[in-house]
Amino acid sequence: MKSMSPTARFEDNPLQIALKQLAVAAEQINLEPGIHDKLKHCKKCVIVSFPVKTDDGGIKVFTGYRVQHNTDRGPAKGGIRYHPEVTLDLMKAMAMLMTWKCAVVGIPYGGAKGGVVCDPKAMSLGELERMTRRYTSEIIDIIGPERDIPAPDVATNPQVMAWMMDTYSMNKGHAVPGVVTGKPISIGGSAGRLEATGRGLAFIVRESAAKLNIPIQGARIAIQGFGNVGGGAAALLSAMGAKIVAISEIDGGIIDEKGLPVGRLLAFREKNGSVPEFEDSQRVDRDKILELDCDFLLPCALENAITGENAQAVSAKVIVEGANAPITPEAEAILASKGILVFPDILANAGGVVVSYLEWVQGLQELYWSEEEVNSELEKVMVRSFNEVYDLAQKEKVSMRLAAYTLGVGKVAEAIRVRGIYP
Repeated sequence: MKSMSPTARFEDNPLQIALKQLAVAAEQINLEPGIHDKLKHCKKCVIVSFPVKTDDGGIKVFTGYRVQHNTDRGPAKGGIRYHPEVTLDLMKAMAMLMTWKCAVVGIPYGGAKGGVVCDPKAMSLGELERMTRRYTSEIIDIIGPERDIPAPDVATNPQVMAWMMDTYSMNKGHAVPGVVTGKPISIGGSAGRLEATGRGLAFIVRESAAKLNIPIQGARIAIQGFGNVGGGAAALLSAMGAKIVAISEIDGGIIDEKGLPVGRLLAFREKNGSVPEFEDSQRVDRDKILELDCDFLLPCALENAITGENAQAVSAKVIVEGANAPITPEAEAILASKGILVFPDILANAGGVVVSYLEWVQGLQELYWSEEEVNSELEKVMVRSFNEVYDLAQKEKVSMRLAAYTLGVGKVAEAIRVRGIYP
């Protein structure tokens, strides 16, 4: 089976990884050089520096980014990340992944990504609000419900989206709920949006288990990252009868071969901020979770979690990517040699953008749906997309990642052909 794992080592640059993956997909579908060249470049990159008043009366200058990769299939769409390691190359890579992700699941968006270099854990709520509002003001000319619609990502949440929406609306003179998705329901958010990425991930685990003849009842699952995505997936998979045998966060991990009590763990994390001190479980080093012998491993933290340095120790039968780009190309080649199947991020964690699209549509129509309706539509999209990618992988005898990339890149390329090049 052909994969898209290049032999070159690009561990330190996510943009180089994304470009190499694009090149492999382009070769697979005989993509025209001109279209390939267009897709290698981001349409627009904005870098801003702005001052924010701190609680102690001082001033701190932050650097922020907003990158739009492609808009041939529709407005740009992508999250806002608050993290010390936000870089322009990372934003470019994540924007490119969003382009393919939207195309794979048939959502009429292009890809974007944005972020601010900061340590949100060291900031007060007031400092986060002031930073968010100033950042929004700095990028206000390139975002909008028909141009570029931000959403939550790492260390951002519905409250951050509410501040962004309010700042944009105050500048426009009227409420514009469609400028962001992932908002609180009270100001135009969608039922089911908060849990959407984890729910979509759980659907992909369930569908892959069925294809691989692994009974979901009793399936042993290890999860790296127990935030919104990992925690949400854990709750749903546990409800399906799977055993969540291990969970890790930045400060450590816990294991229980009998299955962890997910409901109690979620409540414990809500109260205490993390899970390693949870009673009735064995504490382990956070990285040991990746080495656990299990049916499914779900990396749901940050990119580059599995690299060429630790891939040999991975023992899971199947990996389903909850985070963006958690496996480097070098690592994926090693995993493939061990017979470990990988279901890629641009399919597996697309539930968030699917329900973001549904939220956007509801806002434009000013007609809101029940949570049951939203979850039902999400399931339809995720199952349909899974089958399209899986069937293509089987037909072409390629990896799931290469199948997803060729499907996504192919859809974007067709949009470019139909629209033509202006002028």
